[in-house]
Amino acid sequence: MVDETKTLIAGKRILAVDDEEDILETIEDILDEARLDLQRDYQSALERINTRQYDLAILDIMGVDGIKLLDAAVARGIPTIMLTAHAVSPEMLMQSIRKGAIAYLPKETLADLDTLLLEILRAHAEGQPVWKILFNKLGKYFDERFGSGWQEKDREFWNDFNRTYQISIGIGERLRHDPKVGARGI
Repeated sequence: MVDETKTLIAGKRILAVDDEEDILETIEDILDEARLDLQRDYQSALERINTRQYDLAILDIMGVDGIKLLDAAVARGIPTIMLTAHAVSPEMLMQSIRKGAIAYLPKETLADLDTLLLEILRAHAEGQPVWKILFNKLGKYFDERFGSGWQEKDREFWNDFNRTYQISIGIGERLRHDPKVGARGI
């Protein structure tokens, strides 16, 4: 599966932003076939997002103000994966979904980034529901981390989310900023 990931990401321009050097080194090791741009702070990352085009962005939520960077990346049509250790919460997960992230990965799953990324990128490229794949893979992790019944607190959000899996809450936001879609008058 790792070889398929390397083929899928070979030559792709990927922006990875995290204030922790070891996390960036791990991402660099895992995604060594990609053309990586590694940034450690909000301002440098924002400048890159605003002036370059990427096939994917991987953003830390905390130390680099990743939620604001997510807004900028989505506005530029860059598929974005949120990565976090300290902001692993149902609220941050929902906020990532609402703002158009294609995935939300706890740093504890970083060792599996290559296989998770393979499935995420393949699904995204095929127009499949990435969030469904993510919840199938990490649902048990979220249940253990957040406690049983964690979705009940925000039942309306999750009921709506479950009804619209095929479209996903964030796809509309990403499409709104996609020049290929806009050029078609959609």
